[in-house]
Amino acid sequence: MKTKIKEMRINAKMTQKQLADLVNVSSRTIISIEKEQYSPSLMLAYRLAQVFNTSVEELCCLEENKRIEDREIMYNQEDII
Repeated sequence: MKTKIKEMRINAKMTQKQLADLVNVSSRTIISIEKEQYSPSLMLAYRLAQVFNTSVEELCCLEENKRIEDREIMYNQEDII
């Protein structure tokens, strides 16, 4: 899942370790989220959004991710037909 976490973290001049400590996860978790290898839980996304004073929708690019998912669903349905 695409997020703005890396962009916001860098703009805040924060290391991955500093961010991880603020939201009580390992720096490995932050690294994985930034590389789009792991999607944060709803609660973690909320905690991250609070750190950056933004919404979960904005932080996690929910509108864009929904469009991508919708396209994938439609593509997969076309393969079935």
